[in-house]
Amino acid sequence: MATEQAPVWTAWVDGEPVEVPATIAGIREQLDPGRRAEFDRVIAGTPGEDLHRVLAMWALPDGAWTQINADFDRIEATGTAST
Repeated sequence: MATEQAPVWTAWVDGEPVEVPATIAGIREQLDPGRRAEFDRVIAGTPGEDLHRVLAMWALPDGAWTQINADFDRIEATGTAST
């Protein structure tokens, strides 16, 4: 009997692909239980046109945010992006 895999997004963290949940339920399930009520409030108040961005913010692992913030700091300091 085949089981269906839940939808995922692929994010790149430190140059490596990382699969993160791509559903509201999947993202909520991966959160620390203490953050689920906050997630529910934020998602409930998010306009539909912004939902994909807000979900991505919650779905990304902490390592991705460390990398994103470092990239923004570097860009801000130099005024350019390096690859």
